[in-house]
Amino acid sequence: MSFDRKLPAVAFGLELDMAGRPWTVARLEDFGRTRLSRSFFMRDFLYSEISQIEGIPNVPDDPELAIEAGKRLCQEVLEAIQERFGRIAIRSAFRAAAVNARGAANKNQYNCASNEANYASHIWDHRDAAGHMGATACIVVPAFLPYYERTFDWAALAWWVHDNVPGYSHMQFYPKLAAFNVSWHERPEKRISSWMTPRLLTKPGMDNHGGSHIDSYREMLGAVGMNREI
Repeated sequence: MSFDRKLPAVAFGLELDMAGRPWTVARLEDFGRTRLSRSFFMRDFLYSEISQIEGIPNVPDDPELAIEAGKRLCQEVLEAIQERFGRIAIRSAFRAAAVNARGAANKNQYNCASNEANYASHIWDHRDAAGHMGATACIVVPAFLPYYERTFDWAALAWWVHDNVPGYSHMQFYPKLAAFNVSWHERPEKRISSWMTPRLLTKPGMDNHGGSHIDSYREMLGAVGMNREI
């Protein structure tokens, strides 16, 4: 089965009439069954604590764009990480614009950036100000956790992705569970940041950006039992 074919939203019964006909359970079920890549379905990315607590449906304004961006994220980024390290866990991914806006309200009450900053990021179904498409997911790599809990060396995983997943655009790491935002974007940044030290690991123009970084993650691969030929 090919995952490159762009399917119209009507194929999933998602079309809205001029009155903005609401989503139904049946439509959302069909949308969740949309296969984005070999391992991932749209439903994997729809859970949101903000949506649950605030009672705001986490459904897209533009289903077709959400599907297209999600496919690129899954096929060009997430599958490569999962193939190497085994199952990855999705912490947070797609956010409807209304959900994200509530998260950013009241002085960033739920730690969400503004909608404008999250278009083509966590808000998959809106292009950014320059008209570009993108998608972000916050993930945890369970196989990496024992190594991280022993060493706190989050950069080892960051450098592996940098060297081996050319489709990524930006990564940002967090202390809890070494969770990190990883994105695909039509105009990739190739930037790695963190809420830990160092706050900025690399970006284009820095001396450490190019070349192989295998010495930074060779030990990590051995610790997780994956130190085979790179």
